Amino acid sequence: MFEWFRAIHIIAVIAWMAGLLIYPRLLVYRLEAQGDERFEAAMDKAADSTRRIIITPTMIVVWLMGLAMIGHNWEFYITQVWFWGKIVLVLGLSGFHGYLIGIGKKIGAGQRPIEPRKLRMINEIPMVIAIFAVMLVVVQPF
Repeated sequence: MFEWFRAIHIIAVIAWMAGLLIYPRLLVYRLEAQGDERFEAAMDKAADSTRRIIITPTMIVVWLMGLAMIGHNWEFYITQVWFWGKIVLVLGLSGFHGYLIGIGKKIGAGQRPIEPRKLRMINEIPMVIAIFAVMLVVVQPF
């Protein structure tokens, strides 16, 4: 079963990352479309669909499969320094996910909680976290 958990986990991580990389961009487009009601509505719909269909469900699958792998081999993981580093990164990515969802809901309600330029900059955070997480798991430097 472990290999199935891992395969599903990797697939879900890819989808979650894709969603986390596109979602802020959709929010930027929405902020920059202010005044164009049709484009605003289209971006609201795209962002909402991305959140409901991709980002949140795949985050849940990532966590479930990750926990299944941990439960399957707890004695091994508890002793691995890289594993605890990855857990910290995944918790950070999950927090970032929640932060983005909060921003998205405010933007959807017509607020401007963040400037587009800043949102473009923080859009890089998921990729940076992914780079370090993959290095920890594959290279296991500790």
